[in-house]
Parts: sequence; structure tokens; C-alpha cells
Amino acid sequence: MILFTKPTNLNGEELLAELKAGGVSITGWPLIDGDGLFWLDIAEADKAKAAPIVAAHNGTTVAPDNSAAKAALLAKLGINANDLQTLLS
Repeated sequence: MILFTKPTNLNGEELLAELKAGGVSITGWPLIDGDGLFWLDIAEADKAKAAPIVAAHNGTTVAPDNSAAKAALLAKLGINANDLQTLLS
């Protein structure tokens, strides 16, 4: 695990894609520990490649729209969004 300065707008999934595109091999999810420190599970040899990628990272803070996937799952279950809401009430 290598310590980095946490980006202001961190999106772990996006950061992993950016690191991969930059040739950095990462073995786990980014970690923010109990002290607020930001860690990446990468090889020491990749630290120099990862540093500018992490520094430039500006992730989105909006969750991706997965409503189509949710609707497909509900359809497989034979219910719709209104049925689900009734079940959860």
C-alpha cells in the first residue's frame, strides 16, 4: 500500500480506470483509513507513474444512472417499481 494525497473529488471507480489507462497495476480498491489517509494497493515501482494520475484526478460525484438495470431486474422478478414501493411500505 502506497500513501497519496487524497483527491478532492475522489471517485474510486474512475480513478482505477485512469490508473489502468496509465499503465499502473492495482490490486485492490483505493482505501481511506480511519485517519483520513488515502492509500492505493500498487507496487512501489508504479508509484512514480501513479502520482501524477492521482494528482490530476477529478472524479464525478454523481452516481451513474442504473435505472434500466433496476427495471430489468424488477421485470425478471415479475414486478414493477410501484409493486416494489408497496412491498417496501
